Amino acid sequence: MGKRADLVGKRFGMLTVVQRTDERRQGYMLWRCRCDCGAECLASTKNLTRGAVTSCGCVKRAPREGFEEDLTGRRFGRLTALRRAEGANGGARWVCLCDCGKEYTALARDLRAGRTTSCGCRRKLDIRSITNIAGQRFGRLIALCPTPRRDKKGSVYWTCLCDCGKELEITEDSLVHGNYRSCGCLKQEIQKDIAHKLHRIDGTCVEWLEKRKHRSDNTSGFRGVNRMKDGRYRASIGFKRRRYHIGTYGTFDEAVEARLEAEAQIHDGFVRAYRLWAERQDGEAGEPLIFEVKKQGGRFEIITNARGACGDPQAS
Repeated sequence: MGKRADLVGKRFGMLTVVQRTDERRQGYMLWRCRCDCGAECLASTKNLTRGAVTSCGCVKRAPREGFEEDLTGRRFGRLTALRRAEGANGGARWVCLCDCGKEYTALARDLRAGRTTSCGCRRKLDIRSITNIAGQRFGRLIALCPTPRRDKKGSVYWTCLCDCGKELEITEDSLVHGNYRSCGCLKQEIQKDIAHKLHRIDGTCVEWLEKRKHRSDNTSGFRGVNRMKDGRYRASIGFKRRRYHIGTYGTFDEAVEARLEAEAQIHDGFVRAYRLWAERQDGEAGEPLIFEVKKQGGRFEIITNARGACGDPQAS
């Protein structure tokens, strides 16, 4: 329409339009109407001009003769019509029983047109839309067949066979995006392999000490240095599942310097001692490595049998 229609004063069934509002519904202007019963309601231009609304709701709209047919007992896909239920604005709705056992109310026109054929369960169970990945390999896994199971996102669970012989169910999304490459056996092998490559002495890993990095999980931002409530800094160091107190200092720099000196003496000394000891062993079984730390008179004392690791070794 080139010119905006003015419906004020016009009658539509039992409704008389009294005022145009600034509101819209689905792009159509809403009009304030007064019903013959005395009540007021809002109706859109579309519903008024097409006869979809003829009262405030006080009178149920009877179906037009020869238009609304009885759908009782008829099947529409997985739905069986049970009884008629009045819908908004008099639209014909039918309460239906789905094959899954759930009751569902649908518009009669959607049932007849085939737009509604289930309560929604068919969408979840329809396997025609499943991507066929049967026979495809994902790492050590081979997808065998889909299952009826779905995750929260609707991804299909597939039965998969791992190279180790174990079967398990994994979603298509997890397979395609590489979240799973085995039944878990690959991770176990990697962990065992890493464990064989690491060298531990009395619970202390040589490689971890060699590659240690700065940490920021304490109150100062430097490993082993923590700020106390009185503003001073306390330095400590861990070795062989024990923590040694280095000292308390007035400034952060002093505490960090003391921590670094302790690392050079204990951690770096231990790594050097291990390398010297391992070279001396040369694959043969011999005496175990001795590297002990004692604190006497405010200083750390190292006892080791690895000659040259920390100066002249002390007898254990």
